[in-house]
Amino acid sequence: MKYATRVNSFLRTDKDLKNALYEIGQIDGVDYIDLNYPEHFQEYTADEVKEMLAANGLKCNGINLRFRDKFLNGEFGNKDIEISEDAVQLCREAADVCKVLEGDQMIIWLGFDGFDYSFQIDYVKVWSQVADSFRKVCDYTDLPVSIEYKPYEERVHCLIDSFGTAMLMVEDISRDNLGVTLDFCHMLMKKENPAFAVSWLLERNKLFNMHMNDGEGSTDDGLMVGTVNLWKTIEVFYYLMKYDFQGAIYFDTFPKREGAVEECTANIRMCHKIEEIIENYGIEKIGQIIQKNNAVSVSDMLVSMLN
Repeated sequence: MKYATRVNSFLRTDKDLKNALYEIGQIDGVDYIDLNYPEHFQEYTADEVKEMLAANGLKCNGINLRFRDKFLNGEFGNKDIEISEDAVQLCREAADVCKVLEGDQMIIWLGFDGFDYSFQIDYVKVWSQVADSFRKVCDYTDLPVSIEYKPYEERVHCLIDSFGTAMLMVEDISRDNLGVTLDFCHMLMKKENPAFAVSWLLERNKLFNMHMNDGEGSTDDGLMVGTVNLWKTIEVFYYLMKYDFQGAIYFDTFPKREGAVEECTANIRMCHKIEEIIENYGIEKIGQIIQKNNAVSVSDMLVSMLN
C-alpha cells in the first residue's frame, strides 16, 4: 500500500510549508502528500513546491480544493452565477497546479453546497447547476476528478451527502475522468458501512482516493486509523488489497494534542499491522468466509485473527 498524510497536521505549530514537508519526508512509510489549493500556495509557487517535494522524497497524490470566504453560501451551486463560475475557475487553476506537481488527481469537496433550512434552495436547479459545473471542470482537464462527499459540516445538509448521491452525480455528469473519494469518518457520519462503498467502487474502477481515519460516528472526529472501528477498518483494507488498489491511502486525521510525526507514525504502524493480519489469514480464505454468509463463521474468523 502507498500512504499519504495531511499537511495541515504539521502546520499547527509551524506555518511554513517548507518545514512541514521536511518533517513529513522524515517519516518512514509516507511517500505521498495531498495539498490544498489555494491554501498551500499562498507563500510558494507550484514550481517551488515541486522542488520541495523532490528534496524530501515526496510525491503529490492529489490537490484538494478549498473554498473559503465568498463561497460561504455555496460553491458550484451558488445562487450568484459569477461566484459559481469563480468556483469552476478555481478548479481549473488547481488542475494546472496539479499538472505542474505531477499529481494523480483533483479532489473536490463542496462543503458549502447544500442547505440549512427547508424551502431554502431549489433542489433540482442547484443539482443541475452543480452537475454542469463538474462537467466544465472534467472537460478542462484529463486529470481524474474526484467527488468527496460528506453528510453535513459545513452545511446542516450537504447536497452531495452520501455514497448514493455521489454516484448519482457521477452518473448524471457522465465523464470518464470523474470518480469518488471515500472518507471513512464521513461514511460513519452517514451511518454507511465503509466496505460496501469501497467494494462497489473498486469493482467499477471509480474509487479514485481513500481517506482513512476513525471516529465515533456523529462528527468528523479524525481519530487515528483503526482506533475505534477496527473490524470495519480491516474489512475496508481487505477489499483494497483484494482489488489491488493502486492509489495512495490518505491519513485525514486531526492530531490536536498529539505530535504530528508521532500520530502519523502510529497510523502507519496500524495500517501495516492490518495488512499483516489480512495476509496471514489469507485473502482467499476471507473470501470463502464471506461466501458462507454465516455470522458464526465470521466470528470464528475474527477470533482467529486475534491470535
